[in-house]
Amino acid sequence: MIHPKTLRKQTGAFLKTTFRSLRYRNFRLFWFGQCISLTGTWVQRTAQTWLVYSVTNSPLRVGLVGVAQFLPLLFLSLFAGVIVDRFPKRRLLVLTQALFLAQAVAMTLLTHLGIIQYWHILLLSFLFGLTQTLDMPARQSFFIDLVGPENVMNAISLNSTIVNLARILGPAVSGILMVKLGATACFFLNAVSFLPVIAGLLMIRTDEARAARRVPSMLPEIADGMRYIRRNRTLVINVLVMAVVCTFAFNNDVVIPVFAREYLNGGIHGYSFMLSMAGLGAFCAAILMAYRSKNGVSRRLLLISGTGTAAVQLATCLTRQYAVSAVLVLVVGFFNLIFMNTANSIFQVSSSNEYRGRVMSVYSFLIMGSTPIGNFLAGAVMERAGGDSGFLFCGGVTLALLALIAVFTRGELVRWLRGEAS
Repeated sequence: MIHPKTLRKQTGAFLKTTFRSLRYRNFRLFWFGQCISLTGTWVQRTAQTWLVYSVTNSPLRVGLVGVAQFLPLLFLSLFAGVIVDRFPKRRLLVLTQALFLAQAVAMTLLTHLGIIQYWHILLLSFLFGLTQTLDMPARQSFFIDLVGPENVMNAISLNSTIVNLARILGPAVSGILMVKLGATACFFLNAVSFLPVIAGLLMIRTDEARAARRVPSMLPEIADGMRYIRRNRTLVINVLVMAVVCTFAFNNDVVIPVFAREYLNGGIHGYSFMLSMAGLGAFCAAILMAYRSKNGVSRRLLLISGTGTAAVQLATCLTRQYAVSAVLVLVVGFFNLIFMNTANSIFQVSSSNEYRGRVMSVYSFLIMGSTPIGNFLAGAVMERAGGDSGFLFCGGVTLALLALIAVFTRGELVRWLRGEAS
């Protein structure tokens, strides 16, 4: 039996290690603002997806909303990376949060007035995605300015804890609000939630203020960024693995509502509960990753978590028991988070300050820009084959393509895992 004094000492050491980035004032301001804002985002995201599916009764149209949202990331991420490398990131983030606020206000007004239509949601999703294209690389490359390179992995993991805490709370709150007050309340709550994060950003002080670099065209800088990645074998393998997993395995937003309604015969509560379970799994993984960040980045985790995600997705098709399915979705969320954090950290620590914005724009492109392709394919498959085919398709294709990467890059992959690739 552990002595109470020893237990307190071990608990204190765990908390000090896990939450060490919160020692920095700038990171605290950013982190606490995100706690509120991200919950609101997931409240709206859940309500919007269920609203589209309830009105259209079409998995394909649900998928097309994802296509509209993430299409700008597919085509404009690399240009956004150049902008992030040119301008102070804090100012860019204040701008993007204000634009997100405007989008949420528009959704609130259209829904409250009873004039919301499918094309409105498509258009506003596209505008949200356009803003997100700039926001994501700016946000991801901002962490190193807040805590320094030695704590960047811990900061990424702590940010993931609130992202995934929001994934737990957001769908649950959204389910209650939609039943009691309707979708309008969800969109209004999201609009209000952006105010704290904007206030926090305005209070942050960093040393990044600098004159914007002007060049005749963005294309030479994009090409220079791509050459930089191509010369670094660590980044190349990271890109290949991410391209497969993010395109085919990361389609929960489209698959889960159809899976919950058609395969598990659940309604809005079943759908929001499944999203919360995925968020709970990811939250647990984020805490784990924040604690183990003191050990540095483990490249093996990228392959383990990517393969684990696909394997568990296949396992969901073996049972129709609600409780078992919920546990499997939780495990999917757990592996998803480990994969994203590991990939993010590899990009961050393997790139120089000069190229970090452009490198992180490639991360944004892979993690979000590939979503239109995956959402469309998953939605189309479920439209024809039913709700149980979504996870089967996503997991099966992911495992097959990861196996091909392992076969065709076997020698280089072994050197990469040993830390010899650079």
